[in-house]
Amino acid sequence: MTIEPLNETPSQTAGPYVHIGTLPSVAGLNVRTQEKLDVAAPANAAGERIFIEGTVRDGAGSLVVDAVLELWQADSKGKLPGFWGRAATDFKTGLYRFETVKPGKVAGAPDAPFVTLLLFARGLNIHLHTRMYFADEKDANAADPTLKAVGDPALAATLIGARSTESGKTVYRFDIVLQGDGETVFFDI
Repeated sequence: MTIEPLNETPSQTAGPYVHIGTLPSVAGLNVRTQEKLDVAAPANAAGERIFIEGTVRDGAGSLVVDAVLELWQADSKGKLPGFWGRAATDFKTGLYRFETVKPGKVAGAPDAPFVTLLLFARGLNIHLHTRMYFADEKDANAADPTLKAVGDPALAATLIGARSTESGKTVYRFDIVLQGDGETVFFDI
């Protein structure tokens, strides 16, 4: 018997209800409102306290206002597992934001400090994987094997979060572009 693969139907794509299952309070449901999943590292975690924020844009350049992101990272000393968080893009501004600590370099690994981001959004059948490296880690970034494997410096630059200070807080800006000009590098994991 021959099995023929079937094409996907629109009902098989993810979302736009992804918030309901993963962040019901963001979807307006009065459950689990006590959760602060966008705070990845607890207040007493050692290390430099930082914020990571940005937007997600589709191939037309429009904000994706119903995306959910997960953040995975080492702690400030490079120990794994470190911290995990989940945040949604704001329905009006499209901005996502994590509060955490800056991760350290994992001992014995050649990688520069980074956070892993998983992106869930409508139209994506499977989440996307990307990394955010830190702009102020130039020497470590230059030696990082993943950034080197990307090859094109313009593409590698899509993986670098820009550091700034806002109201005395350290913020790394990391905008994600799903396709087209400036498309963020995603990894097939």
